[in-house]
Amino acid sequence: MKRKKLHLVFVIVISLSLLFGCTKKSDSETKESTKETSETQDSEAQTAKETKETASEETKQTKTNLSDTVTFVDSAGREVEVPEEITRIAPSGTMAQIVTFALAPDELVGLSGKWATDANLILEQKYLDLPVFGQFYGSGDLNKEAIAAANPQVIIDIGEYKDSIVEDMDTIMQQLGIPTIFIEATTEGTGDAYRMLGKLLNKEEEAEEIAAYCDDVYSKTKTVMESIGDDKKTLAYCLGDTGLNVIAEGSFHAEVINLLAKNVAVVEEPSAKGSGNEISMEQLMMWNPDYIIFAPGSIYESVGEDSAWQGLSAIKNGNYCEAPSIPYNWLGFPPSVNRYIGMIWMSELLYPEQFDYNLFEETARYYKMFYHCDLSEEVFNQITQNAKFK
Repeated sequence: MKRKKLHLVFVIVISLSLLFGCTKKSDSETKESTKETSETQDSEAQTAKETKETASEETKQTKTNLSDTVTFVDSAGREVEVPEEITRIAPSGTMAQIVTFALAPDELVGLSGKWATDANLILEQKYLDLPVFGQFYGSGDLNKEAIAAANPQVIIDIGEYKDSIVEDMDTIMQQLGIPTIFIEATTEGTGDAYRMLGKLLNKEEEAEEIAAYCDDVYSKTKTVMESIGDDKKTLAYCLGDTGLNVIAEGSFHAEVINLLAKNVAVVEEPSAKGSGNEISMEQLMMWNPDYIIFAPGSIYESVGEDSAWQGLSAIKNGNYCEAPSIPYNWLGFPPSVNRYIGMIWMSELLYPEQFDYNLFEETARYYKMFYHCDLSEEVFNQITQNAKFK
């Protein structure tokens, strides 16, 4: 009997142990499951929060891009609403392209015209590969659809003030729905043009460095030439297939020539075009300048053997040369900031004792500032190979 009671107690203890163990295990699994569920819910909640914050930030940024504008007064006195931060620019022409490239090369979304063939000697490939839009003035081949497709925030026009400039800029802006800014630039006033451009692009410190350079080069040239006075060298700038087009005194394109020499090309109606005024050989003989500079692509290579040109003092005495032109003509065709290195070159060419420049050092400095390249002596020699008198 006693053995039966003990057996019964043993069975009860075993049963209770099994029941307690199962219950404890079940409670542990439940707690673990609850913990995992809680962690999953927390993770999902955090993800949802981050997604919401990201979406909110993107919406906020979009609103900022759309609403953050400022009123900019351009050189024509036009008040134009432009984005506060400008990172995408389209130039309206070659002058705007050259000037803007010095200050903001990576903000250009396209070009007004292809760079010169040899520009690969000094420019990075990414700049050579930019799409071409054409230009508003000059060739008048502005491709408005291409500009619109590039989605610039602003179109910039830089150059000579014209009576029609307000109407011209307003027309482009209305047709494309893109803010259009005009900045006046002359040889004397290019420094101020850069200051205005720097203000527009929020690059005032960088712009001031370029502006000061332009001011200094022009000021030095003008001061020295004032001391030379009436002893300026007589000179003609000849261009065209026959060499019988000239850039006449009084032309916007002749500013550097007139500053540094006595321009013999005096005509009744100076052409406003870069192709200049056509003249006859008889007229050139009458002027008979002491020096002649030929434009790139003209007849520099052949005049030395041409009997028709041998009657000119400049040719007979070897006082002729060809203006450097990589990536643009140094004497200003187009008449932009390329004229500043042209000013230095022509100063040293005609008046070496008064100016005494190291032309390589000055050219390297200019090319670094305006074309963002480190100029080698080899490339310099290639650029200036015809830039000295015979």
